[in-house]
Amino acid sequence: MIAGFLPRVAVLAFDGVVLSDLAIPSDVFGMAGYEVRVCSEAARVECNHITLSPPWRLESLRRSQTVIIPGTDDLNREVSPAVVRAIWVAARRGARIASVCTGAFVLAQTGLLDGLRATTHWRAAATLAARHPAIEVDPTVLYVDNGSILTSAGAAAALDLCLHMIRLDRGAEAAAAAARASVMPLEREGGQAQFIEHALPTTDSLVETLTWLETHLDQELPLPVIARQAGMSLRTLSRRFREQVGTTPAKWLAHARVRRAQRLLETTNQPIEDVAAATGFGSAAVLRDNFARIVGTSPQGYRRAFNRSPTNTP
Repeated sequence: MIAGFLPRVAVLAFDGVVLSDLAIPSDVFGMAGYEVRVCSEAARVECNHITLSPPWRLESLRRSQTVIIPGTDDLNREVSPAVVRAIWVAARRGARIASVCTGAFVLAQTGLLDGLRATTHWRAAATLAARHPAIEVDPTVLYVDNGSILTSAGAAAALDLCLHMIRLDRGAEAAAAAARASVMPLEREGGQAQFIEHALPTTDSLVETLTWLETHLDQELPLPVIARQAGMSLRTLSRRFREQVGTTPAKWLAHARVRRAQRLLETTNQPIEDVAAATGFGSAAVLRDNFARIVGTSPQGYRRAFNRSPTNTP
């Protein structure tokens, strides 16, 4: 980056844009001294509660060095071909393209995410993966940086992504100043996990097996036992898991046990050793290792953040 040069940031506005996803990057980059332009195809943009009149059109977006695509309020909404082309042209010119939350669905329409790892709000991740199988969707992280193409999860993850880009452009001191202005901690990295609320599985032919696993997480569950319960060979079991769940049985089991640990940490004051035993990890050390890898924090840190029982209330 040229010393003293701050790239223009274009924030895309379109019908159904999520207002917070539009406002966060506009404010954060603006406070950091960037030139920010909110751009749209039409002079008026309809969204929940208000009508916007962005001052800039798509030509300004195509000529910006950074393009931010906010989330959409409807996953079935398709943006116009002109918007898709403007994003694509900006990327071909070398612009950095970043989506916020469900803005990944808009970005996916350009084809720029094909063959890349990406994230979005965890509630929408399965839909994104189903619609765009060429994208490696990771629903667990705050943001993914592929160099010139970036994606973030929902809500506060937009701040994490913006601060990450400011750090890349201007260094840690500028990013820290932007974080302080936003009343936002700077230390959260992209690999930290989204805090995901999980429902019981309801996936095709594996539903009975997954439900059985959920009720036996405190037991030893080697693959032969799971395959026997499912009435499948080990090879078929692994194939079905990849087809229907998107991961291996062992990885799914580790995530399921961590989810159970999260519930216990949120709702009880059981010692960490008891939580480890109740979730099949066997020891507190194994629980800590898996929890840190999957959630991105320690069991104790998670309990401090999410447990609201009287003994844990400050």
